[in-house]
Amino acid sequence: MAHHAAKQAYSKLIERLNRFPQGAPPSKTLNSILKILFTKEEASLVSLLPIKPFTVQKAAQVWKKDETAARSILESLAEKALLVDIEVNEDKQYVLPPPMAGFIEFSMMRTRGDIDQSLLGELYHQYINVEDKFITDLMGRGETQLGRVFVQEKALTTENALHVLDYERASNVIKSASHIGISMCYCRHKMQHLDKACDAPMDICMTFNTTGASLIRHGHARKVDISEGLDLLQQAWDANLVQFGENNRNRVNFICNCCACCCEAMIAARKLGIMQPVHTSNFVIQSKVNQCKGCGKCVDSCPVDALTLVSANNPDKPNSNKVLVDQKLCLGCGVCVRNCKNSALELERREKRILTPLDTTHRTVVMAIERGMLQHLIFDNRVLWSHRMLAAVLGAILRLPPLKQILANKQIKSRYLETAIQKLDI
Repeated sequence: MAHHAAKQAYSKLIERLNRFPQGAPPSKTLNSILKILFTKEEASLVSLLPIKPFTVQKAAQVWKKDETAARSILESLAEKALLVDIEVNEDKQYVLPPPMAGFIEFSMMRTRGDIDQSLLGELYHQYINVEDKFITDLMGRGETQLGRVFVQEKALTTENALHVLDYERASNVIKSASHIGISMCYCRHKMQHLDKACDAPMDICMTFNTTGASLIRHGHARKVDISEGLDLLQQAWDANLVQFGENNRNRVNFICNCCACCCEAMIAARKLGIMQPVHTSNFVIQSKVNQCKGCGKCVDSCPVDALTLVSANNPDKPNSNKVLVDQKLCLGCGVCVRNCKNSALELERREKRILTPLDTTHRTVVMAIERGMLQHLIFDNRVLWSHRMLAAVLGAILRLPPLKQILANKQIKSRYLETAIQKLDI
C-alpha cells in the first residue's frame, strides 16, 4: 500500500511538471531522479502547486495546512533549490522552476552531501543523453526555444558591433543585473561523475536577478560584483566557451558558458540533427576563401560542427584545403573567429533578425501556444475540479486547426502578446 502511494505521488508530480511548456517525459529513469530530489511527501505537495508564482497563503490553501507549516515546507524546498523564492515588497513569492533550465541544473551547481550526486549524474546522463526523449521534446518542439546564443562581442568588427543591441550582449546582462550568482557548471559536474569532463573552467555558471538572488540566498551560488562577472566572461571567451542565455530581452535569469563536449544542447545538435537547439545570434559566419590557409583551427573550435575542411581545388597546391561553412548549423557565436589567425572568417548580420521574447512570461506563453498547452497557463489551479474540466475543454478547442494556425501567427506571438504583457505589467 505504501509503495502504491509513493508511486502515485511521483506520477502526480510528473503530471504537474508536464503542464509547463518545458516538461519531462515519463520514464523509469525520471522516477529514479525525482526520488533522489523529492521525498514522497514533497512530491505529493509540489504536484498541487500552481504554475504561476504563488504566496505562502496560496500554498497553505492548496495544501490545507496552516501558514506556519506551509512556510516551513516552502523554505525547505527553496533551501534545496527545488523552488525559487522571490522577494516582493518585503514578502516572498515562490515558483516551481521547470526541470530545465531549473531544478535539474540547480541540484548539481554545488557539491552537496544531502543527495547522491554521483548517482544523480549517471541518471541525468541516461535520461537526457541516452534516452533522448527529454532533449528532443525540449529543443525539437515549436519554434521558440528556451535559450539563445550571445555573440562573442570581441569577435565582431567595429561596424557590426554598432548593430548589436544591449540585450544581445552578455556583458550588458552582467552590468544590468540586480544580482549575479556564480555556480558550478551543471554539465561538466555531471560529466565529472562519469569521468568524461573536459578541463574547461568549472565554476563559471551564471545566474542573475530573481533566480540568482534565490540561489545566492540558499548557498547554491556565490555572489559576485560586476567586475568579477566580466572577468569570468573573459575567462569563458578565452576557453572557447559559448554563451547560452535565457531567451528573453528583459531580466535574463541565466547564462551558461558551454563547451562542445559536455553541453547537452550542443551534443543534441550533433547527435540528433537538431539544427538549432537554441536560438542563434543575429550573426552568421562568412568565409574569406582567398585568406584561408586551411589550418583547421576554426574547425576544431566550432561547437556544432558547422565548419569543415574541403579541398581548395588549387592545381598549384593539390593538398591545400579551405574551410566550408554550413550556415544552417552555425550558431553565430563567434568562437571560430577568435581562433582564426588569418582573418579568413568574419561575422555578418543575418538577413532576418531572430525574434527574442520580451521576458520570461512572454516566452512561456509563446512556447505554450506553439506546444498546444496554453490551457494549463490559463486554468492554473488544478486543485479545483472546474479548472481541470475547463483546461481539458480549452485544450481540445485549441487543437482545432483554424485556431491553432491563428495563435501560431508570428504577429500574435510577438507584437500582440508583448504589448499585452507590457500593459498588464506581468
